[in-house]
Amino acid sequence: MIKAVIIDDSEKARTALKADLKAYCPEVSLIGEADGVLNGGKLLRKSKPELVFLDIEMGDGTGFDLLEIMGDAPFNVIFTTAHDSFAVKAFKFSAIDYLLKPVDPDELIQAIERVKNRKQTEPEYVQALLNNVQEKKHSRLALHTLEKIHVVHIQEIVRCESSTNYTIFYFNDGRQLLVTKTLKEYDNLLGGHGFFRVHQSHLVNTAYIKEFVKGDGGYLVMKDGTQVPVSSRKRSTVMQMLSEL
Repeated sequence: MIKAVIIDDSEKARTALKADLKAYCPEVSLIGEADGVLNGGKLLRKSKPELVFLDIEMGDGTGFDLLEIMGDAPFNVIFTTAHDSFAVKAFKFSAIDYLLKPVDPDELIQAIERVKNRKQTEPEYVQALLNNVQEKKHSRLALHTLEKIHVVHIQEIVRCESSTNYTIFYFNDGRQLLVTKTLKEYDNLLGGHGFFRVHQSHLVNTAYIKEFVKGDGGYLVMKDGTQVPVSSRKRSTVMQMLSEL
C-alpha cells in the first residue's frame, strides 16, 4: 500500500479526489488531509507519507512554499491544479506528476503507476523542481529509470532515442539511461532548449551536431561520432535550422 495525504484548501476537491482514489486506486491508503500550507506541514511531519497530492495555490501560500518548509523530506508529489498554465510545464520539466481538476480517472491511475515504479523520491528530485520554478532557468532535468531518479544538467545530453514507450538518453561522458517516458514528452520539454526532433525516433541537442551528410537519405554526425538519421520530411527543416546556427 502507498501511504498518501491530500493537501488542498478546497474541501470539494479533497472529497472528489478521495472518492476517485477509493474507486480506481485501491493500492493507495489515505492517512490524512489538510487544508493549507501550515496545516499541511504539520500533517507531513506527523504522518510521514510516501505520496502527497498537493494543491498549488492555497489560501495561506503555495505548494512550493510547503516543499521549501519540508526541505529534503522524502515523499513523492503529485500536484493538483485547476489551471493549465505555463507553470504546468515547469512541473513536468522537473518530472513531477500533475493532475488537472476535475481529475481524469485514467490520468490518476497513470500517475499512481509512476509513483509505484519509483516508490520513493530523492532529495535532489524536489530540489530540481524548486530550482526550475524559482529560477525559471530549467537547467536541470529529473529522469526516471526503473531503479532511481537521475537529476542531470541539460547541456550534458547529446541526444535522445525512442525505444517503444521508453527513451534512451545519451550523455557527453558516454553514459546512457533508459528513461520511463516517451520521446514525445521530452520533445515537448526540450524543444525550446536547443533540441530538435530530426526523426520520429531521434531528438538531438544541436550543440553537439558536427555535420550533416546529404547522401544516403541524409544523416547527422554528432560530436561523439554517432550517426543519426534524418527523416525525408525533416530534411529541409534540418538544413534550414543548421544554416541559422
